[in-house]
Amino acid sequence: MRAPEFWTGDGRGAVPLLLSPIAAIYAAATARRMRRPGWQAPVPVLCCGNATAGGAGKTTVALDLGQRLAKRGVAVHFLLRGYGGTLQGPLRVDPARHDSRAVGDEALLLAAERPAWISADRGAGARAAVEGGAQTIVMDDGLQNPTLAKDLSLLVIDGTYGFGNGRVIPAGPLREAPAAAAARCRAAVLIGEDETGALAQLPPRLPVLRARLVPGPEAELLAGQPVYAFCGIANPRKFFGTLQEAGAVLAGRLPFADHYPYDEGELRDILAEADRLRAIPVTTRKDFVRIPPAFRSRVTVVTVRLEWEETAAIEALIDPLAQRVPVPA
Repeated sequence: MRAPEFWTGDGRGAVPLLLSPIAAIYAAATARRMRRPGWQAPVPVLCCGNATAGGAGKTTVALDLGQRLAKRGVAVHFLLRGYGGTLQGPLRVDPARHDSRAVGDEALLLAAERPAWISADRGAGARAAVEGGAQTIVMDDGLQNPTLAKDLSLLVIDGTYGFGNGRVIPAGPLREAPAAAAARCRAAVLIGEDETGALAQLPPRLPVLRARLVPGPEAELLAGQPVYAFCGIANPRKFFGTLQEAGAVLAGRLPFADHYPYDEGELRDILAEADRLRAIPVTTRKDFVRIPPAFRSRVTVVTVRLEWEETAAIEALIDPLAQRVPVPA
């Protein structure tokens, strides 16, 4: 679904005010749920979460941290809900057998790099991952899921979106108040510039790690080229801006709702419009796994990676986790 327009802004409109009693019930239910103890895994658990519904860059952060831990010789397994998929898990994702309709797009991206598990019950998913050989678990989302205890949680914030209108679902995009989410986190990760003043809503002593999204090497080939960009992610503006920063000429742009399930008719229309504009059809890696396979050869994918302002800061946070990895018997 596409986020309502009133989820941005100052939150003073009529609709957010009318929905505020329901939002208060939602926030209270979340707080009550989070008081329940979760399963303590015998391996370190790192959670990349956020305070808002929708994307904030959690998957990109999870991929980066998984790579850093793997370089230390740690067997990293990813764990996530599998949003957008029909399967509940616990299930190890197999990109050769599962598609985005079964396990969700993010699960396929993670499984392409390291073993990945989907599970609505994160505790059950963690048990399965440990039995499958995980020495460390990196969670993509799950900060508001109490079924698994976390050893290190990071609050990921999209600098262009922040905390939206500052109200809780359904009056706004917040799953809980930023201060409540931050209280369970060791640090915040701000991706991009703080365009909305989100950092001012965090506890003053919470460390803030800054990072930015950098386009992959394939973006260099698009410099000076006309492109027709389409994507179904939480913040399409971020993808379009990345293309422009890489030097691509945006001949057209087409945003869809987050996790949008493309069908063949829509891909035919997209490709026809790209042909009309004499432009290269371009999308994200997350969208690419939702495109019908027959059309993938005609679409160019632009990847992104995370570039930290201070690499030493994130390395210092994950070092203790790597040192706690259990030694095989």
